Amino acid sequence: MTPPSFSVYGIATPLLYPGDDIAERLLEAVARSGAGEFKTGDVLAVAESALATAEGRVVNLADIEPSEEALRLARDYRIDARLAEVVLRESDRVVGGIPGFLLCMKNGTLLPNAGIDASNAPAGSVVLLPLDPDASAARIRSAISERTGADLGVIVIDSRTHAMRLGCSGVAIGCSGIPSVIDERGRKDLFGRELQVTKRAVADCIASAAELVMGEADECVPAAVVRGTGLPIGDYTGVATIDASECLFMGVALHADPSFLVDSKREP
Repeated sequence: MTPPSFSVYGIATPLLYPGDDIAERLLEAVARSGAGEFKTGDVLAVAESALATAEGRVVNLADIEPSEEALRLARDYRIDARLAEVVLRESDRVVGGIPGFLLCMKNGTLLPNAGIDASNAPAGSVVLLPLDPDASAARIRSAISERTGADLGVIVIDSRTHAMRLGCSGVAIGCSGIPSVIDERGRKDLFGRELQVTKRAVADCIASAAELVMGEADECVPAAVVRGTGLPIGDYTGVATIDASECLFMGVALHADPSFLVDSKREP
């Protein structure tokens, strides 16, 4: 049996601006990519910053008046008070931070600065997360299907750090047309043992693969086509999450020994 494989094609576009039709821009650009066109079964990964820019989710910090809470957070964590104010507005809750970053709960996810990004934003501005990434993914999917007849999946992706690991990798924050997680429980391993807990975060895996060709700097590649995954295409929507109490990292942290958070000299 031939082992499975897939291909990833970056889609380069001109700079995107508020009000742009991102589906139309991607349809124009895919013809110039190695993918050639959108095909049924493809998964399209779209960078959240490009999508949010097209949706007008760009904030000029000069227009922001910090609240007292924002001023306090700015002092405690050494960040711009105007940015702290925007983070407060975008967060469900600020749970702490480190110098330069606030750690926030937003839409059931723990993330730095509520996902707000200053990179790839005009000077003095920041880009917020898309207001509803699942709905955005569904709109892009529908628009491409209507114009090409291709039945594909669409994910909106972001870069995130992970516990005790250096660097970022991709993560899906919006999904339409494919399952974000596939349950492998009940399958057998190489030695015939039944899998008890394994669930594959396929949307996150695709996000990381796409980021290898999209980049993080001035590449101007805000999307990628992932072809050949064999994932089912259908009426799937959303990215599966779990409560903090069910998460290994968060669950332990909720009851952590404070000594884990200091070095051998008993200093933070």
